[in-house]
Amino acid sequence: MSVFLARSSGVAIVMAFSAQAALADVTAKDVWSDWKSYMTATGYAVSGTETMSGDTLTISDISMAMPEMEEDTKGTFTLPDIKFVENGDGTVNIMLPAEMPMVFEMDGPDGVVSGTILYTHDGSPMLVSGDADEMTYDYASSLMNISLTNLDVPKEDIPADTFELSMALTNVVTKTIMTKTDVRTYNQTVTSETLGFDATFKEPEGDGNGSFKGAMQGVSFAGTTTVPDGLESPDMAALLRGGFTAEGTFDFASGNSAIAGQDGADTFALDSKTEGGTIAFDMGVDGLTYDVKQNRTETNITSSDLPFPLALSMAEAGFKLTMPVSKSDEEQDFALGVLLRDFDVPEMLWGMVDPAGTLPHDPATIAVDLAGKAKLAFDFFDPKAMAEVEAGEQAPGELNALTVKALEVSVAGAALTGTGDFTFNNNDLESFDGMPAPAGEANLKLVGANSLLDKLISMGLVSDSDAMGARMMMGMLAVPGDGDDTLTSKIEVTEDGQIKANGQRIK
Repeated sequence: MSVFLARSSGVAIVMAFSAQAALADVTAKDVWSDWKSYMTATGYAVSGTETMSGDTLTISDISMAMPEMEEDTKGTFTLPDIKFVENGDGTVNIMLPAEMPMVFEMDGPDGVVSGTILYTHDGSPMLVSGDADEMTYDYASSLMNISLTNLDVPKEDIPADTFELSMALTNVVTKTIMTKTDVRTYNQTVTSETLGFDATFKEPEGDGNGSFKGAMQGVSFAGTTTVPDGLESPDMAALLRGGFTAEGTFDFASGNSAIAGQDGADTFALDSKTEGGTIAFDMGVDGLTYDVKQNRTETNITSSDLPFPLALSMAEAGFKLTMPVSKSDEEQDFALGVLLRDFDVPEMLWGMVDPAGTLPHDPATIAVDLAGKAKLAFDFFDPKAMAEVEAGEQAPGELNALTVKALEVSVAGAALTGTGDFTFNNNDLESFDGMPAPAGEANLKLVGANSLLDKLISMGLVSDSDAMGARMMMGMLAVPGDGDDTLTSKIEVTEDGQIKANGQRIK
């Protein structure tokens, strides 16, 4: 169901953001034909009744059958009439209804799930200009809204107001340039004054409810998509092998959100605001990359389970993922990065564990930056192959190398930093209990650990015996470094399975 909803919601966004950039040519009929070709190339089967009257082509009874997502699962959705009006000057206006309900159905083993995605706007036309090889689409609307209505789930009696989901944009301006050679390339920009979202849920039988609302200001997007033509099997794995690529960057200047929930007497609420951020993505046969960054964020939490409200803040948060998506016998790159910079908790919370102010109350930071090489033994976007991996019938692949480009953990006056570089022998699964045998070294630096232990002892949070055990462990693995209360450690793993700490063998 989730894949179907993602695809059907994607069509609504296609309409809303002009990603149907294939809707272009010098005549109305060619525009419609080109749009069908685009949708067919991405896996849809499109049909509709064509009626030409004067300079206007009306397409009615539009049906779009989605590509098979899972075994014994089929999906379709239908659209209301769309008009293509020839302006007489070599341009075409695409007229979408001011209220455009798109009805979807997914027929699977558990029955038919159906609903409506309602797209509304101010009725402005989309202007198509250019020629058959390069067409430009310009569209502007004071208001656009996408909402989910009339959700019907098999064997479930769901009241109409149980679940509501909507997204609204104001003062939207989009431009899409479609270039058609041996592939279709779309260069697109979108700006919007605000982007708001609103989701609510009510428990059908009970008094539980929840909501997630928020808005972003100063929204912009720029991206490029390349779509191959003429594929016999236009699933995502085949599209990638055929040359499909997509990359883009989404920016916003500021944002705010609110999450609330209630279950009987239990309540929870979270409000946050941020000074903006960026979401970038890049996908192709060579891999998939996400790079998410968010500037200063302030969060307030209240709950019936908490004795007082919490106010948290963070200067910067980030997440980066690079992963292979295509089966290959060759090594491919992967990467993972997590950043929580200057995470601060309120003094009231510090006061519960450190009322005397013994510990430094400086903001904490966690930063990890990993990279490596791996072989993927299946196509990530192939549903059958993924099912085999989940069932244990197919090995996912091999880990060949891992580099710790940066490690930083700092809290309460202590800080751990380090780097590392390892390779892995997938033919040796015995030396390390089923894990491919590593070989390489890590270099670590720990500052302030002994001072932190002393303070924890004075606070009664750590016993003398526990602290002694920790110091003995640090003495085995580390040596004094430059500066006060500084330890360094070089951990080596040799190809014959030995582990050494600062040159001393410990395994």
